[in-house]
Amino acid sequence: MRAPVLLTSAQPTGTTGLLTGAAARRGLATAVLAGPDTVGRLAGRPVHWYGGPLAAARIAAPLGLALLEPEDDWLARLPEEFTRRRIELTTLAEAWTLRHPAFVKPPADKSFPPAVHPDGSRLPRTGERIGPDTPVLVSEPVTFAAEYRLFLLDGQVRTGSRYARFGRLDPAPLTAEATAFARRLLDAVGDTGPLALPSAVALDVGPIADPYDPVEHWAVVEANLPWFANCYAADPDGVLDVVLRAAGPAADLAESDRRFVRAAG
Repeated sequence: MRAPVLLTSAQPTGTTGLLTGAAARRGLATAVLAGPDTVGRLAGRPVHWYGGPLAAARIAAPLGLALLEPEDDWLARLPEEFTRRRIELTTLAEAWTLRHPAFVKPPADKSFPPAVHPDGSRLPRTGERIGPDTPVLVSEPVTFAAEYRLFLLDGQVRTGSRYARFGRLDPAPLTAEATAFARRLLDAVGDTGPLALPSAVALDVGPIADPYDPVEHWAVVEANLPWFANCYAADPDGVLDVVLRAAGPAADLAESDRRFVRAAG
């Protein structure tokens, strides 16, 4: 079998550079998606992907990729002890009718920027991958005092970091409190039950700032696609371990991950 390769998007980012460096250190080949010729050249090789969902949709079938993602309604189905807010999975058409402030975001990819909207009138109505049936998560607005991204593999925290404080970018090392909350969540959702996550996933968590409650309450921000997630101050080698599992050959897919494979198109 030919050596595996990490294929990355043509749009370079800081994370792309860190991951390709980590791949080179362990002897993996790397390639940049420059167009159809790249896909043809890599056909038949074990390929792993790091990049956006639009490009991924074009290359997944010809390269035999299985792209893992959390289920769209995972966050909405979590017990409120882990979310600390009301969350609903609905459609963009339903969200257009909102008459109160709400935080609205796509469940996984970034077809439009997540944000708090005063009502549904200012939500997008046109654009690529945007339409009345576009799924969205709608939640009551909260303020996270800090936000941490943890890269999880087989139910364990492989690496992670803080990425924001009060909504502003501010990378810093992972804390014991963030890790402890993630472990409590993972123990609760299990590996195979209805609330399980893919075996490789990025999980964002943080403490909610409430001026009326001095107790620090941790909550889940969201679950993310590792193959399209910034690593911030996390260890690139640990992030690469998660990315390789989350976006790799379909032939290597574990049975328990089949329900999390991103639909083609």
